[in-house]
Amino acid sequence: MGDIRKHRKKYERPYKPWDRRVLEETNRLAGYYGLRNKRELWRMSFLAKKYRRIARQLLAAPKSESWKVEPIIKKLQALGILSKDATLDDLLDLSVEQFLERRLQTIVWRKGFAKSPYMARQLITHGHIRVNGRRIRQPSYLVKIEEEDKIECLHPSCLEVEKEVR
Repeated sequence: MGDIRKHRKKYERPYKPWDRRVLEETNRLAGYYGLRNKRELWRMSFLAKKYRRIARQLLAAPKSESWKVEPIIKKLQALGILSKDATLDDLLDLSVEQFLERRLQTIVWRKGFAKSPYMARQLITHGHIRVNGRRIRQPSYLVKIEEEDKIECLHPSCLEVEKEVR
């Protein structure tokens, strides 16, 4: 029959995908963060746009709706995207790179479990990475601050790379 949830796209394509500047920027980000395709980049870009749009709406809203600000800021602080003393104006400065830095793939690479983001992606999809005791196979998983210390690698190659980095 199908799922009850309302299905909607989780990304937006750029308005001018063949524009030279857009192509260069997307290729640079996709290459640096080891993304499989442009859709992964568009998805993170959509998240940043979504929170910026919410911030603009809340800035224009009356004071009676100020209670909506705190949960959004707390959620982004838990993800490590915003600092502890963030305000509503900081939501307007969100960028795609901030969301890309919080992906499991990037954090595994930065922690030294893998030599490259591509190797990190392979370790994750093959099930060698655990977060908080749970095996996570999505490289796009957004890691929370408290989970960052609980990332562990179960593959022998992780230990070799970790020794080389240190």
